[in-house]
Amino acid sequence: MNTLSTAAARRIRLIGLDVDGVLTDNGVFIGPVAGERVELKRFDIQDGLGLILLRTAGLPVVWLSGRASEATALRAAELKVEELLQVPGPGKAAAFAEVLKRRGIEWSDAAFVGDDLADLPVLRKVGLPIAVANAVPDVKAVATHVTRAGGGHGAVREIVETILRARGDWGEILARYFGEQTAGAA
Repeated sequence: MNTLSTAAARRIRLIGLDVDGVLTDNGVFIGPVAGERVELKRFDIQDGLGLILLRTAGLPVVWLSGRASEATALRAAELKVEELLQVPGPGKAAAFAEVLKRRGIEWSDAAFVGDDLADLPVLRKVGLPIAVANAVPDVKAVATHVTRAGGGHGAVREIVETILRARGDWGEILARYFGEQTAGAA
């Protein structure tokens, strides 16, 4: 279940990611600070670099969250995520369908990474459904790939490396990334 063929990896033209439970560890810290409501989330830094590597590879990334969060919007902006959709869980499939239609991408050419029940309608339609290690059993049952790492603990980075290595692009992407970093420093 965890090997990814070169053909499957090369077919992917867009990667969608759930946020809570995939990019985070599913924890949310909410409380008052100076009389204002504050929400904090923990994002994995290695996942962030993975997303930068996907951008270097020319693979667009869409974040699809079932709840609106300023913390999510801040992290997406920091990583220059192509699109952030924050829609109620039952609306995820329709929102993702609109992105695919607008970009001229078929469901079969998209990957999606999820962890919970709200992700099932999207996972059932994409060409590469992926579950993180701590996903609920129903999500794992529809996934063709399950990560070893849990959400918020390097699962996205693992997926990025798996896809780029299966495509045969890993070495080239690293060379481009480090070349871009060196050129930017000059």
